Amino acid sequence: MDLEKIRSDFPILRKKINGYSLIYFDNAATSLTPVQVYEAVMDYYKNYSANVGRGLHTLAREVTERFESARSKVAEFINARYPDEIVFVRNATEGINLVSYSWARDRLSSNDKIVTTVMEHHSNLLPWLKIHREKNVELRVVPITSDGHIDLHYLEKEIKDAKLVAVVHASNVLGTINNVREIAKMVHEYGGYILVDGAQSTPHLRIDVRELDCDFFIFSGHKMLGPTGIGVLYVRKEIMEEMKEFQVGGGMISDVSCTLNSCEVKWASPPHMFEAGTPHIAGAFGLIAAIEYLQNISMNDVRDHELKLLKEMIGLLSEVPGVNILGPKEPRERTGLVAFTVKGFDPHEIALLLDQRGIAIRSGHHCALPLHKFLGMDGSARASFYIYNSVEEVETFIKELKKIVGLGF
Repeated sequence: MDLEKIRSDFPILRKKINGYSLIYFDNAATSLTPVQVYEAVMDYYKNYSANVGRGLHTLAREVTERFESARSKVAEFINARYPDEIVFVRNATEGINLVSYSWARDRLSSNDKIVTTVMEHHSNLLPWLKIHREKNVELRVVPITSDGHIDLHYLEKEIKDAKLVAVVHASNVLGTINNVREIAKMVHEYGGYILVDGAQSTPHLRIDVRELDCDFFIFSGHKMLGPTGIGVLYVRKEIMEEMKEFQVGGGMISDVSCTLNSCEVKWASPPHMFEAGTPHIAGAFGLIAAIEYLQNISMNDVRDHELKLLKEMIGLLSEVPGVNILGPKEPRERTGLVAFTVKGFDPHEIALLLDQRGIAIRSGHHCALPLHKFLGMDGSARASFYIYNSVEEVETFIKELKKIVGLGF
């Protein structure tokens, strides 16, 4: 990787915060956007600016072709069998809710069970809690081991009679990369279905949904250099054809007939039946550019760079007095984030004091309250990396954190 060249593609890195050069370590929340991505977004408004699937004029045909090519690009990126297995949503949260409404609500009853884990983001817990309450479906939340991994032996006991297992691929707090391929194998052996939250893994790892053997896979564009407001839901084709409609309106029907007393409707074929109304067309343009940017680097190089930063961060952070690092200590067992606590400091204090020095990190419960409560804490500070971060930035972060801890402010 040519780190200097990569950094030049992100003009925001030249920004000064309180006189300090910006160090952006909040990538697990939202990554920065390269020039190539926002130029692609502007390309839509400058050169297309028409709606998809709505007309026969040249602009409409061009933008529809470009939008559908984004579906093919995503399918290629995650190795889906067919472009039609890709549904565009606003974000990972909407993707999980779509599965909850369009699949689980019809398929599950009081005789069924959903299994998830205590390390899930709220987005992969609350939709299942809602199904549990509305349909009286049993909901089981599996704990984790002391080193931040799912206990697969414990999990297997729970999934023997589970209809759905909803699990995060990589934790947004612990960084733990779960062995979803092994989990999927167990789930399918017992006749269940598996949904994988890939919001934290897709930006950092090479994703192959066929190799993972998942039934549903979800991720967001804004965590992998793309625009906000666009995400992806992958659904295995055989399952998608059995799902009911989600939101209803324009663009997701093939026919509607009405008389004075009634109306009949025939829905469009998937995935279009799940994309009611005008989609985030400019976002799809930007998502193509983000995927191409990562492919030009190669996901293997993205991972290698991340491991270098993780090794440096975990090693140096372990030397700071009073610091407790959450999750696995082995870099290869986690993605590029490190959540931690500092004895005597509230996580928000750490974040605010680092911000005064130009360093952006996240603090709080990271939309994972059950996990923090399981760990016996209210929240944590979290530093997360991406392709434009450097070892020198990690060293600066540690130096400034030591000043804060050593001086007490």
